[in-house]
Parts: sequence; C-alpha cells; structure tokens
Amino acid sequence: MSQHQNGPERLIVIGGSAGSIEVLSGLIGALPADLPAAVLIAIHISPENRSRLPQILGRSGPLPAQHAVEGEAILAGRVYVAPPDHHLLVGPGHVHLSRGPRENGHRPAIDPLFRSAAHFYRHAVTGVVLSGGADDGSAGVVAIKKNGGTSVAQNPKEAIHPRMPQSAIETGMVDAVLSIPELVKYLADRTVPVVAAVPDLRSQDPAHQDNMKLPPDEPVGNPSEYTCPECHGTLFEVQSEHMNRFRCRIGHAYSEKSLEAEQAGTVETTLWTAVRSLEERAALLYDLADRMRKRGIEGSAVRMEGQAEEAQRGAGQIRQLISQGSLSVLDHDEAGLSPEDQSTG
Repeated sequence: MSQHQNGPERLIVIGGSAGSIEVLSGLIGALPADLPAAVLIAIHISPENRSRLPQILGRSGPLPAQHAVEGEAILAGRVYVAPPDHHLLVGPGHVHLSRGPRENGHRPAIDPLFRSAAHFYRHAVTGVVLSGGADDGSAGVVAIKKNGGTSVAQNPKEAIHPRMPQSAIETGMVDAVLSIPELVKYLADRTVPVVAAVPDLRSQDPAHQDNMKLPPDEPVGNPSEYTCPECHGTLFEVQSEHMNRFRCRIGHAYSEKSLEAEQAGTVETTLWTAVRSLEERAALLYDLADRMRKRGIEGSAVRMEGQAEEAQRGAGQIRQLISQGSLSVLDHDEAGLSPEDQSTG
C-alpha cells in the first residue's frame, strides 16, 4: 500500500486517564508544527459527557486537534482524539471508530488503540502511557513491543495517579520512563521510518471487529471460573509471560486488575440493592404494625415491629461495611468523570 502524500513517518499513540489532561495539554502544546508523526489519543471519558479535549489541545500549541472521524486519513502533524463512547482504532492509513464491547470497563479504551496501531504500523509506533488509576494500556504496550515498536511511560513519581504508568512499566516492555519535558524531547526528536502498512485485516483482527465476538468453536484462552461483570458470560483467560487477560465471547476484555475493580463495583451495587430492599421492608413492616395496632391486634403489631427493627439493623450493618471503603478500589477515573473534571479533581 502506498503512503498518503501527507502520511506520517510514524504514529504516536497516547493513553491516559485521571490526572492526564494537564500533562497531555503541555505535551501536545510543546510538539513542533512540522512533527513528522500523527498523534492518536484515547482518554477515559464517560459516554454521558461532552468532551472538549480537542479544543483544549488545539489551543495549547501549533498542532490541529479534532475528534477522529470514521475512515478519515491519518496525516502527519495532526492530533486525533477518541470521541466519547467510541474506541479509536487504526487501519492502514486511516482511523476507524468502533462501539464494540468495553475493554477494562471503558469505551474508549487504550488497549484497542495501541493494539491496532501495532498491528498495522509495527515498528513505526511509539506508545505513551500517562497518569491514570488503573492498568488500561499495559496490554497495548506489550502488543507494541512485540510488533517492533517502542513504548514509554510517564514517570510514576510525577503522575497524579501513578498506577497506570506503573502497571505499564511492570510488564517489562517499556523502553523509557520519562518526565514530561523528557517525553516532549523524545517524541519531537524521534525519527523512525514507517513500514508499509499490512493489508486491511479488519475482518480477522479482533481490534477492528465492532462486536469483537469470539467464534464459539475457537475460544481464545482457557475458560476460567469467572463470569463477565457486564454480560455474565464465561471469561476466557489469555495467559502470557507479561500479563494475563480475560475476554468473554461478546468481546468484553479485562486485565486482572480491571477485572478485580469491576467485580468490586458489582459487589457494591449488589450491597446497595440489599440496603434498599431491607429499608423498604422495614418501612412496610412498620406501616403494617401500625395498621394492626389500630385494629387492636397488638401481638401481630409487636412481631412486625421486631421484624422491622431487624431489617433496619441489617441495612445499617451493610451501610457500615460499604462506608468502611474496603469494597471501593476505584479511583476517580473509574467513576465516569470527564477529562475536564479529572484535570481539576
């Protein structure tokens, strides 16, 4: 395949979450107008929020930034941002938007961007993992390295939320751990010639399948004892020397850490449902006891009041368990905040 006349010499793919917007703005703003690379960005954002990230990045420096549009050409010196509720994927010379299953609890997610870029542009890809509270992007870093690309992480000591870059570093597949000034120089100075893009394999590459469904007779990995937090189907464990992942037949995918976080959220939701049910039961029993007393059936009224008090105690005990915080392992990038909210949180 021939390169577009303004096609990039390389791709820079960036992923981040909570605490990444301010550093991302400074990073993009410091890149030169004649950057020979295209920059593609996936930041966790709630589908309910309107993202102003392209405007923020466009005002920060000379590179034009926009939400990616399905099928548009990838050009040098441009910044493409994943729109809310869409995965941003890379094809040979163009971008692809997908509303396929969430990965690590997010859409857009970082791993699909990194994985698809690695698949089509191989050693011409540089992956960047910024601040965030989970480990989305770690599997993508592995994919980039296995296809000959390079990857870097923001220094966790400087990140507002260090867990995401730290998780990427722990895969053993990060080439450099850099401060933001070092990262700017690294991206601006690096000149890796692009390889010819491979043929369009979107029908075969799970990163490009809108529903990312696993064929029923060819599951990837071994069935695990866990169920998908979203669709409740069986999760298949995909093991590797760098990190294990889980994927259901629908295509929802999780790292070990993100699966733990999603399960914690499911448990908390279930417990709040129990609190509501117990408090509603207590209210009903008190009402029935009052009616029985008005009818002169004192024994039944006393029994119902006792049952109501027991339901209230149960609800209080569950509330106390939740309030202790032992079930909540999510940082505020997991709570569906917009990037603008995260940058000020």
